[in-house]
Amino acid sequence: MTIEDWTQTLTAGPLLAIAAAAVALLLVLIMKLKVHAFPALILVSVLTAIAAGIPTAQVVPVMLSGFGSTLASVALLVGLGAMLGILIQTSGGAQVLAHKLISVFGEKRAPIALGVTSMLFGFPIFFDAGLVVMLPIMFSVARWVGGSMLFYGIPVAGAFSVMHVFTPPHPGPVSAAAFFNANVGVLLLVALVIAIPTWYLAVYLFSRYIGARINLPVPALLGIDEEPDDPKNPPSFGTVLFVLLLPMLLIFMNTGLNTLATSGILAEDVTDQTWYQTLRMLGETPVALLITTLVAMYVLGNRRGVHKKHINITMEGALPAVCSVILITGAGGMFGGVLRTSGIGASLTDVLGDMGVPLIVAGFIISGILRVAQGSATVALTTTAGLIAPGVEAAGYGDLQLSALVIAVAAGSVILSHFNDSGFWLVSRFFNMDEKTTFKTWTVMETLIGLVGFTLALGIFYAATLI
Repeated sequence: MTIEDWTQTLTAGPLLAIAAAAVALLLVLIMKLKVHAFPALILVSVLTAIAAGIPTAQVVPVMLSGFGSTLASVALLVGLGAMLGILIQTSGGAQVLAHKLISVFGEKRAPIALGVTSMLFGFPIFFDAGLVVMLPIMFSVARWVGGSMLFYGIPVAGAFSVMHVFTPPHPGPVSAAAFFNANVGVLLLVALVIAIPTWYLAVYLFSRYIGARINLPVPALLGIDEEPDDPKNPPSFGTVLFVLLLPMLLIFMNTGLNTLATSGILAEDVTDQTWYQTLRMLGETPVALLITTLVAMYVLGNRRGVHKKHINITMEGALPAVCSVILITGAGGMFGGVLRTSGIGASLTDVLGDMGVPLIVAGFIISGILRVAQGSATVALTTTAGLIAPGVEAAGYGDLQLSALVIAVAAGSVILSHFNDSGFWLVSRFFNMDEKTTFKTWTVMETLIGLVGFTLALGIFYAATLI
């Protein structure tokens, strides 16, 4: 949000101090004084806005803007995903899929199976939607095999995070590719070459390490403590797989049509045609999840002989459990919105732009600082790409180097996730972890993803100069 007739007069030094003090205050309130995260985030947002010099009359509008924009992207996905998840679980579908995965891959490789499945789903599906849909399957596998839930949760959450931040057709890398005039096809290949080993090194191996040290029990999912030992008339494996693949196929239709249109494969006027717009609308994530939920109501409910009233009660029971997640995530977006409006990120990037470090390193650093300052990986990635685009154009890099640059900036945008990142709160609440444990697990994992991804991108960038 921008404020008309107001310009930030504070320099980078005071703004950085304000941001650091805000994060420190949040740490004290939530971890030391045990204040609930929702009011704590609201309080710190107010104090940060005032300290940064945002006009008093605009403090609340700025906060509401950040809160509302975050809820617009999260509330529908989490709400529909929760309903879909509870239908999969209470029908016995989660158990069916969990048993199938274990029978095919074996108990020892169950976390790898979950991670690979999540990476496949993570191509078209955004992080939050994919995580919610995979929760019942992940929890079923964790209960079946045993051990700390982190052995299974970290590979799943990390897989969606890696795919969301590195690979097209997700908005961050696609936007950065547009800024750099990078070839999206080459970028996709480079992204996969980097994403797969990054997931293994930064996510899977870390899950083995942290799972052995923190015995996190499998939490109740959406108010259901345990799954039935022998669910009546459970759906077939094919039915469950169809329900899980349906949103992926719909969303992929959306992104695929957009790619075909922007690349010139389809006619120039196709974007104005009703059939094109309708198909793309059906593939928008909220609509895709709505369609999938309606289908799940039939194939996992009505077709199995479940009464309509019972299906309604079951779906209603999913919503109270996710209200806290939605509100806290919105409050995190509020805090990030205040930080963005205050100009903290812009001031820091101006300072770093004059440091004279290599362009690929500067992109990683600037993106990382923007990530810490305002929370959104996509905002950090796209903002950084816009800032360094003139330098990239002047350098005359080839396709491989441009793709490596996109990945390097993306890697910076994922590090040091904390209170102003919606992903931090989603993982914290769905995994039933306190904030300290979330820092030890999620924040460390996200930082490892950034560091490993940047290292691999740096290697490709300089290797490309020798070709």
